Amino acid sequence: MFKRENVKGIVVPIITPVDDDENIDDTRLRKIVNHVIENGVHGILAFGSNSEFYMFEPDEMFRALDIMLDEAAGRVPIYFGIGAIRTRKCIALAQEAVKRDIAAISVLNPMFIKPTAKALYHHFKAIADSVPDTAMLLYNNPGRSGYTIPLDIIVRLAHDVSNIIGIKESSGDITFCSELIRQTQDVNFRVLTGKDTVVFPGLCVGAVGSVCSTANMYTRLVSSIYDYYITGDLEKSLEAQFKLNPIRLSQDAASFPAATKDMANLMGMDVGKSILPTEATSGAALEKMKEEMRKGGFLPSDE
Repeated sequence: MFKRENVKGIVVPIITPVDDDENIDDTRLRKIVNHVIENGVHGILAFGSNSEFYMFEPDEMFRALDIMLDEAAGRVPIYFGIGAIRTRKCIALAQEAVKRDIAAISVLNPMFIKPTAKALYHHFKAIADSVPDTAMLLYNNPGRSGYTIPLDIIVRLAHDVSNIIGIKESSGDITFCSELIRQTQDVNFRVLTGKDTVVFPGLCVGAVGSVCSTANMYTRLVSSIYDYYITGDLEKSLEAQFKLNPIRLSQDAASFPAATKDMANLMGMDVGKSILPTEATSGAALEKMKEEMRKGGFLPSDE
């Protein structure tokens, strides 16, 4: 099993490039895997929210996962994201994923429905129990699922289920995050923040890193927040966080998750379009993103 101490740093929910027919583009996928590794990420999350996991069939996802594992060649750990609603489907995805040399699975709280706290506990435990020799991260994303995994449920799972070793915590609530860390530190539960704007604050309260979509494009900048922090240069870490924030916040006016691919394409990364019905950002929202990218030095002034 992947050692919990190795869950750390900046993990990128990697963009899934597609061709004009919305098929995953193998060549461009290999290119972005190399791009993020060579520019300093500490891990890759395949099929996170910004990877558009909800747009792909399982066979497409696993073929892409095989490509990522092949191209990464052990340079960084690769996590596999699971976002299905039905417990049985999550288990099936988990059991197929662990046939490969992945670091861990990451399981989102079910979207659209709102299970009881007891049901959530049973859901996550059943998935973890189905792959007992593989590490599992919880994924709390109230912005997309419509509710937060209750703190006490996360704490119980951290203590009760040995292979649930951490969480991507995307609420952006630093009090919630710090309480989670405080109440699970006795089992070395690994907390990764999931909001790009709170990498530094998260580290300050004991998080071990962050899952950041902006690390697809601004890889060195985002990775430097963590790298500076762990070497003790808090001033430079905070400076990097503050450089990132207005760029990341400019994405909020766009349709999720279009902004990630839009910014990547503006920077010449050629990752293909967002998958329909998501369409590329336009108008004032696009101009605001360009403005902040120019201010950050990521677009020339005439773009």
